[in-house]
Amino acid sequence: MQRLLVCLKRVVDYNVRVRLKPDGSGVILDGVKMSINPFDEIALEEALRIKERGQAEEVVVVSLGTPESQQQLRTGLAMGADRAILIETADELSPLTIARALRALVEREKPGLVLLGKQAIDADNNQTAQMLAALWERPQATFVSELTIDGDSAKAVREVDTGLEVIEIELPAVSAAICG
Repeated sequence: MQRLLVCLKRVVDYNVRVRLKPDGSGVILDGVKMSINPFDEIALEEALRIKERGQAEEVVVVSLGTPESQQQLRTGLAMGADRAILIETADELSPLTIARALRALVEREKPGLVLLGKQAIDADNNQTAQMLAALWERPQATFVSELTIDGDSAKAVREVDTGLEVIEIELPAVSAAICG
């Protein structure tokens, strides 16, 4: 596999005490420490392990947001990613809009695997990975606790209500909720 694409979302750091705006319209972000969504950071760590095993040649991190998102991309590069891409926008983005933007990027970058965290700690949606897989018309493995790459396929151990489920997906694909 040549390339892994890992999505990183800029969120309020999970150690920060969140304060609401006086009018209740959202969260106060001025002066608040921001970081990579912790579930996305886990996905990046898994991508780096896949590369270390020689199963990928390049790890590319991507984020959608304002220029301030460069901070999270730099953190991804410091962790070991090879390249970073910022899709710059000041708009509030829905999961479907993000999935559409990622789909366009996937066409350009041609990754063998797109990795995302299981959800973002700010909106708690858990929708973008599934929407990207549908738009890309490629397999997906969500709620993954273990991922093993074997040539043109991957074996995913998924956490389900009744325990663990093992599935095999053809690559390229989308994977979410990687825990190593």
